[in-house]
Amino acid sequence: MSELLGADDTATQLAGTAFVHGDGVLQAAYTTGDFSSAVRLLDQVAHAADAMNHHPDVTVGYGSIGFTLSSHDAGGVTARDVELARRIQDLADVAGATKK
Repeated sequence: MSELLGADDTATQLAGTAFVHGDGVLQAAYTTGDFSSAVRLLDQVAHAADAMNHHPDVTVGYGSIGFTLSSHDAGGVTARDVELARRIQDLADVAGATKK
């Protein structure tokens, strides 16, 4: 089982990202130009998540996309979630998505 991380453990690693740590999950929301832009970002995240074998919960709307990360097998946030959060932020930056 992976070591659970608290907000103090992830603060430095998530600095500069849209992700916040709360109640055993990492969450971020982004604004995109339109629905298609949100879906394109989701496609990029899906490829990254598949490669990591770790998948976020996602909400998509017109011009917005949100991610919730948690290691369900561990019961909270682990290093896998932080790694995926940072990867999502990199992809969001390239896509021009901004913190909501």
